This record gives sequence, C-alpha cells and structure tokens, in this order.
Amino acid sequence: MGIAITLHMLAAVIWVGGMFFAYMALRPAALELEAPQRLALWSRTFANFFPWVWGAVVVLPATGYWMIAKVFGGFAQVGLYVHLMQAIGIVMILIFLHLYFAPYRRLRRAVVASDFASAGKQLAQIRVMVAINLTLGLVTVIVAAAGAYWA
Repeated sequence: MGIAITLHMLAAVIWVGGMFFAYMALRPAALELEAPQRLALWSRTFANFFPWVWGAVVVLPATGYWMIAKVFGGFAQVGLYVHLMQAIGIVMILIFLHLYFAPYRRLRRAVVASDFASAGKQLAQIRVMVAINLTLGLVTVIVAAAGAYWA
C-alpha cells in the first residue's frame, strides 16, 4: 500500500503541479515573447512535460485500481469520493489524449513549418484544455484530501 499511494500521489502532484506552473507562471511570462519564440518555447516545454504526463496517465489508474482491488476490497467498499476521483481522472485522461494527439501534434508541425498563425490557434486550444484539466485536477486534489471527511 505504501508504494502504491506514494506513486499515486507523486503522479498526481507532477501532473497537476505541472499544469499549475505552466498556466499560472510560464504562460504570463511567455506572453512577453514574440510569437515565434513563444510558440517554440511552448512546443519544447510540452515535449519535456508530456512524457511525465504519460507516466501519470499510466501510474494513476494502475495504482488507484490496485488499491481499490487489493487494499479496500473492491468498488463496493470505497466511498463516493473514490468514485468521484475515478470519474474526474478518466475525464482528465481523455482530455489529455485529445490534446496530445490533435492540437499538440498540429502545434509541433506548425512551429517546425514556421506557420505561427496556425501554431497560435493550436496553442489557444491547448490553453483551454489545460485550464479545464487544471481545474479538474485541483478539484480532484480537494476530493482526495477531504472526501473521506464529507460523509
């Protein structure tokens, strides 16, 4: 249990914390750059961050389902807050998969082609999805920390 919860929490902190940093700190600073530099920065930043998100996308469900099955005795034995975390997590993963395979791929291609107008449109889509996932991630952190006490 100790290893599973540790990996689970680290994966959540890395993903949600990374989105918080990107949205609240990097985004305002990047706005001071000209479009070519700003878009290249975002493309490189995502290229460095997304392998960590992929890790979280694997580790979070694997450890969560393992704990539900082996530690808590199955879905019937866990509180509503665990079901809520699972539902939000699935939505977050689906949003990330869309972000990665659609606008992020188009952003990378547009930056390489120096098509900054198209890259800007893709970044705008990514920004919306990150804002949604960041909000969902913060809600999940609240549910994880306090959910057991709401009953």
